[in-house]
Amino acid sequence: HYTTSEIDFLRIEFVDANFYIIQQVKQASTDTADMKSALAVVFLFSLLSAYYVYIPLPSTVSEPWKLMLLDATFRGVQHLGNLFHDLGLSHHIRVLNFVVLNFGMLAPVSSEAVRVSDTMFNGVLVRVFEYNKEPGDALKRSVVYLHGGGWALGSARIRSYDHLCRKMAEDLKAVIVSIDYRLAPDVHFPEQYNDAFLATKHFLQPEVLSKYSVDPARVSVSGDSAGGNLAAAVAQQLALDSSITNKFKLQSLIYPVLQALDFNTPSYQQNRDVPILYRPLMARFWLEYLNGDPSFIQPLLVNNHTALDLSQATVSRAKLNWTLLLPSAFKKNYKPVVQAMGTPKVIEEVPGLLDARAAPLLADQEVLRMLPRTYILTCEHDVLRDDGIMYARRLEEAGIPVTHDHYDDGFHGCMIFGIWPTYFSVGVRTMNNYIKWLDENL
Repeated sequence: HYTTSEIDFLRIEFVDANFYIIQQVKQASTDTADMKSALAVVFLFSLLSAYYVYIPLPSTVSEPWKLMLLDATFRGVQHLGNLFHDLGLSHHIRVLNFVVLNFGMLAPVSSEAVRVSDTMFNGVLVRVFEYNKEPGDALKRSVVYLHGGGWALGSARIRSYDHLCRKMAEDLKAVIVSIDYRLAPDVHFPEQYNDAFLATKHFLQPEVLSKYSVDPARVSVSGDSAGGNLAAAVAQQLALDSSITNKFKLQSLIYPVLQALDFNTPSYQQNRDVPILYRPLMARFWLEYLNGDPSFIQPLLVNNHTALDLSQATVSRAKLNWTLLLPSAFKKNYKPVVQAMGTPKVIEEVPGLLDARAAPLLADQEVLRMLPRTYILTCEHDVLRDDGIMYARRLEEAGIPVTHDHYDDGFHGCMIFGIWPTYFSVGVRTMNNYIKWLDENL
């Protein structure tokens, strides 16, 4: 039996308990709704991310998911650069380079085996890697190296090239001179080429070679991508310059870009949508380098600038006739893209397209005969594959010994992706085989 006051108390407790339960149910419902919303957002974000990252890739390309992630990162930075450019805040190339340099720039740090220093050669910044375990008076081999990046990106001082040149110096017991030439959009052709040539010419002076204990008979020039372009152009000019007594023993070109007259070679057609160097991006780099109007991209991509009615390009077209220069294994079933009527304005406003200093594949046979033994590395999944193969063929026809090293699982730029966080097995293989060839031939 309960008193009246006790019954009232129990009623109040019961009401409070019911109210608490109702509040908890309501809170649980709210939490469930919030959780469902959060899950929906996460799911949608994951879906959009997967859509952005995923692109169909050839089954033979090395580590495709890594390549997709690398490409998505690069595309994201490109889109950011384009946004800044469209808003008038900065040139899209400067945005790209800001990201590249700020996440990878290294000071010249020496190690027990390699002394590293930054200095100027004829007004051009270079980073020198000197193997220092040999006796001081022992003459060393040397490589002049030119980094890639579409004549607009990168530096001799970023992590990937610092690692490559440091490894070359140690493995070859050599002196590596990595040239930090100026970049677009601050300068355009021929300034990148001039920087490369002037720094190289300075280094090849007898007193400079002596300062670095370099054997004058064992110097090579090398570069990747746009750096391969500059290396090939410098080698040609050096062969022609009678004022330079010390010549290169070797040239080694890593997936070089060598011409801009045919954007429809089999490799351009096959790899037009394969990362990281898409066909329109390569055309864009060319126009940036040669200071051409960006609106010329579309005429370049359909070969309007080398149409049959444009007599200025007739001689040059013959030097890169891939139907004659490429082995059938690379021609496959692709057909030449030749326009009957063209756009003369492109060649008229961008004469560098026909200049062998910008496009070394256009050099005369007489020049090619003067070049040293050559190593050319190409990758199957690269728009520039056929540039390298055609150059190898033209050099062979000129009597130059050529080693053509082709990678069926390789993609453009892979050689510098051999260290964390962009580690690819094909990057390590290409780097090791390239250095091995230098070791055996330099």
